[in-house]
This record gives sequence, C-alpha cells and structure tokens, in this order.
Amino acid sequence: MIGIAFDLVLCALIVSVALAAIFGRDLFGSVVLFIVYGLLVAMAWTRLGAVDVALAEAAIGAGLTGVLLVGAVARLRRQDVPEPRPMRPVARAALVAIAALVAGLVGTAIIGLDPAATGLAGNVERRLEASGVGNPVTAVLLNFRGYDTLLETIVLVAALIGVWSLAEDRHWGDRPGLRQHARHQGVLATYGRFLPPVGLLIGVYIVWAGTDQPGGAFQGGTILAAVWLLVAMAGLAEAPAVTARSLRLVVLAGPALFLVVAAAGVFADGFLVLPTRYAKSMIQTIEAGLALSIAATLALLVLGPPQRGTR
Repeated sequence: MIGIAFDLVLCALIVSVALAAIFGRDLFGSVVLFIVYGLLVAMAWTRLGAVDVALAEAAIGAGLTGVLLVGAVARLRRQDVPEPRPMRPVARAALVAIAALVAGLVGTAIIGLDPAATGLAGNVERRLEASGVGNPVTAVLLNFRGYDTLLETIVLVAALIGVWSLAEDRHWGDRPGLRQHARHQGVLATYGRFLPPVGLLIGVYIVWAGTDQPGGAFQGGTILAAVWLLVAMAGLAEAPAVTARSLRLVVLAGPALFLVVAAAGVFADGFLVLPTRYAKSMIQTIEAGLALSIAATLALLVLGPPQRGTR
C-alpha cells in the first residue's frame, strides 16, 4: 500500500509540475519547474526499474537541458529581449485538449498491450552472452543497434557546429562563453576545488560499470561535462579556443573511434558487427572514447559560441 500511495503522489506531482511549467508566466520559473519535472520523471523511471533511463533523464534531461535553458533565459535578459506575452485562454485550452487527447491515445495503447508480452526482451536475453556485456541496455545501444548510438554522437557534433556558427565573425577563434568571475573564498570557488575529484571518480566509474551495470558513456560523459563546467564557473580554468586542435580532437575522438570499430567489423561479419571474443573490450574502448567526446561536446554546448578573446 505504501508503494502504491507513493506512486500515486509521484504521478500527481509530475502532472502538476508539468502544467505549472507550461502555464508559468515567468520564463526562469518555468525553467526551474522543468528541471524539477525531469528529476521527478527520473524517480518514476527508477520506480519502474529502468535505472539506465533514470540516470540519462537526471543527467541529460533535467541537468544538462536545464542548464542550457537557464543560459538561454540569461542571454535573452542580457540582450533586453522582452519575454513572450502570456498565451490567450483559447490557445491554452487548445493545448490542454491536444495534450489530453495524446495522453488518452497513449493510455489506450498501453491498456491494449498483452500483459504477458515481453517484446524484444527475450531476444536480447538470449543474445546477451554473445554481446560480451552483462547490461542489456549497453548490449542494445552498442552492439545490436549500434547504428542509433553512432548517429546520436554525430548529431551532438552537428549541434555543436551549429552553436559555434552563431559566433560573430570578429569572435571566431576565441574562447566559448563569457568570462566567469567567482570570489576566491566564495562558495562557488570552494565547490570548484573540492567537488571535481569526486565528480571525476563518479563519472569514470559510471562509464566503466556501464558494460555490466546501469551506466554508460552518455551518463558518465554528462557528469564529466558538469565537472568541467564547475571548474570553469569557479574561474579555476579557462576553456580553450574553439580553433584549438586538441579540443577538436577530443570532440571528434569518440565518433571517429566508433566509426573505426564499425568499419573493422566489415572484415569479420559486417559493418558494426562486433566479434563475440573481443566484443566486451571493443565496447569498453568505444564507451571510453565516447565519454570524453560527449563530455567535451556537452560542456561546449552549455558554454555557447565563441565570444571572448584568448588573452
């Protein structure tokens, strides 16, 4: 009974916070509610036993996306862009009706599912040993359906290129983001000195454990990106110029390594086919490269386009 009561309260909170974020009159307040919504959804995924999805939602859905939205609101205010006018009641009612219709269709589809059906879980379990890893999510993302993950990493690089393209011509080649200032003995500077080692250990562990336990490159890479951003926000280290060769190599290392491993499979059974004997070590190598690239790419996306000199 306690578990059911908790789930009902959690569902009510998710719906309430979502509605508050949508209908909020203040942009910053809506962004904060969006972050809270992401954390609540992560709790819901945990209750459903989908720990990998919960980690991704907390790190990327709530954490990274929330920081991006906070940065967007701050940029709008610095440029004196007026906040959008509140939606008219008719438009709000139409959105609520559409959302209710979609929710009803999804609910109907879920109720119509066969309770005894397992989907593709059986196929994954039967092939899990051949994948070389013990985590079925990692097996699907980096072995059975590696195409999807490979394209996702390329999309991240394309998004970073899009953000960099927003830079003014006079700033091209400069450092990304604005210069950060923090009091030497302030809270942010203190966190910037003490938290990064802990975050680094957690990020590396989540990447390493992802082969057999919940975790992986995206979750671990997001934590590593947060470590870099904390150090930058504390004013302890400057982000390199966007034209720095080392920075570009790190951004491209993960997708490039993934493509090399995928192409090597052609000499075995086919593109992106990992030999069972070497599958685990190959997946761990891909995950390590992807984690570094994802961390650098996500941090650079948050920092924004080049807009300050290298001196």
